[in-house]
This record gives sequence, C-alpha cells and structure tokens, in this order.
Amino acid sequence: MTQRRPSQPESADDLLTRLGRLAAQARAGAELQHARVELAEALQREMLPAALPAMPGIRTAARYAPARNGLDIGGDWYDGFPSLDGTLGFSIGDVQGHDVEAAAFMGQIRIALRAVAAFAPDPGEALGQANDLLLSMHRDLFATCSFLRFDPETRVLESARAGHVPAIWATIDGRHGISDDPGGLPLGMLPASEYPVTRRRLTTPGAVVLVTDGVVEGPSFPIEAGLARVTEVVAAGAGADAAELAAEVMKVADCTGHQDDAAVLVLRHDAP
Repeated sequence: MTQRRPSQPESADDLLTRLGRLAAQARAGAELQHARVELAEALQREMLPAALPAMPGIRTAARYAPARNGLDIGGDWYDGFPSLDGTLGFSIGDVQGHDVEAAAFMGQIRIALRAVAAFAPDPGEALGQANDLLLSMHRDLFATCSFLRFDPETRVLESARAGHVPAIWATIDGRHGISDDPGGLPLGMLPASEYPVTRRRLTTPGAVVLVTDGVVEGPSFPIEAGLARVTEVVAAGAGADAAELAAEVMKVADCTGHQDDAAVLVLRHDAP
C-alpha cells in the first residue's frame, strides 16, 4: 500500500497569489454584471417613448424609476401613440425576468402592440393578436400588460388587461376606485387567449392611472395596501396637472421599498 505524503503547508506567497487570482475573478464577474445592468438600463430608456400623445380634452404623463438594487432593470414599459382612425392607444406592462433579455423582449412587445393596434377592432383583440405573435417567436418569457384606446369623438375609453395590475381612476366630483375588471392571461403564455374589453364614457373631468407592480408592491408592503395608497393619491389629485399627478403616484414606490423597476402612466381627461 502506498503511503500518502503529508501535504505541504501553503506558503504566504502562494496564499497571496491564490487570493489575488480569486479577487481578480470576482472583480471580472462584478464588472461583467455591471456592464449587463448598464446595457439593460440603456435599452430600457431608449425603448421608452420620448413623448406621449395628447389632444384637446386629454393630457398624458409618465414616470419610470429603475430598480433600487440595480439588478432588476429591464422589465417595465409604458407607451402611447396615435392611430390612423384618430384614436389614441396606451399600454403599460411588465416583463417577467430582468436584465438585457427582458429589455429586448419589452421592445418586441411594444412594437407588436403598435403593429396590431392599427388593425384590431378593440384592445382585447389587439392583446390577443400580440400574444399569438409573441408566441411565434418561441421565447421563454411572458409579460403582463394593459392596453387602452381613447376615442376623442365619443370620449369612450376601451381597456383590456393581460394579467396586469388594475387601473385606478378618480373624478373631480369625489368619485374614485380600482378598475378590477376581468382580464386574461399574461402575454406569451397560451395561444388563442381571450381578453375581455371594458368600455367607459369619460363625461366628468378626472384621471385614469396605470402602474406596474413595482409601484404598489414591495418586500413588506402588500399590493392591496399599495393600490389603496395610489387610490388616495389619485383621488386627491384628480384635477391636478398630469405630470404632477404622475410624480405623486411614483412617490408611493418609495413607501413600498420596491426592488423592482416601476412605471406610472397618467391620462388626465377634461370636460367634453
């Protein structure tokens, strides 16, 4: 039987060399992660619209806040665009997952919604067509989303949800609430999914506010409490400037201690 030779103790120079090598590997890994976070944040901000549409009778504003720990960038978006028929389309959503892949998928969803919205008869059909288009790309990601369409002639607001946080609304006469209307599955999960459409005629001045879950939910802050807090803010600012209201709603995210990124989209509608 061969007798094992006792191992030689590691010298101070060898120990310092090994520690230096491990430190260099850790630094390289941290630098790579930092670069990925910076790229994801750059993609996120470049893909968000430079401006939102507005017309007499409706004003819009939005806010976006990156994740607190810098690692959860990439999932949230908002968008607004005019259609050829004179209506305005608005969307907000949250991609499952983070980093560069989620930011890229977010861009694909925005493009898909804009493409199908021009031909879809209502927001529910637009979400259904966007869902099937995303599934054809064979990605392993999914996203929650709300899509709205406003007709300035009839002042009808149509909305549909794909597993997303409900909208919050308030009017200057003191009414307010959470639009917890029926919705469908998140985009990118199952083909041929259906998305019910809710229609409201905006006859009294007020505001409709859309948020992502980073605004209303945190590690020790349940989403019900976050939605209740946003409802209070919207009710108090139903007649305020759209940009001011968006800023006030985003402050709720600071209360929740959110670790995810967060987005707010405000539609301020005036009297007919």
